[in-house]
Amino acid sequence: MTEGTTSTAAEGSDTLTRLEQEGEIAADYLEGLLDIADLDGDIDMDVEADRAAVSIISESTRELQKLVGRDGEVLEALQELTRLAVHRETGDRSRLMLDIAGFRAKKRTELAELGATAADKVKSTGEPVKMDPMTPFERKVVHDAVAAAGLRSESEGEEPQRFVVVLPA
Repeated sequence: MTEGTTSTAAEGSDTLTRLEQEGEIAADYLEGLLDIADLDGDIDMDVEADRAAVSIISESTRELQKLVGRDGEVLEALQELTRLAVHRETGDRSRLMLDIAGFRAKKRTELAELGATAADKVKSTGEPVKMDPMTPFERKVVHDAVAAAGLRSESEGEEPQRFVVVLPA
């Protein structure tokens, strides 16, 4: 192995270790939160797309819906609080993704389908399609789906009214 390859492998290992540490810190924080709220849930940790990913799952997803809130608003707030807890421990900004009761996974599937449908419409009409305002997570999923369909997209507007525009090739 050359020195450059060794360095790249070490950097990848360091990144994985850092992301696993973020997941551990987040899991500890969320377990404390579940205890305070007297909610049952298991914590699942993973690393996806260069991000720590933490999920709270339970036999009774209905009980966890309190932590998701209307349209995922509580989930978004908990994700930010969890990121702050990780930042406090590590000193580094976290891009951790939190899912509760499969809400974000289901939303990801729905948004990918929405992006693919918009891309199909642009392909058939040749006209750009402007979508409704979305959160950064939602826009990212749509951008990925549009790119997978062979088109390009851009985000326009200002938060919280930022939206995706799907453009012809």
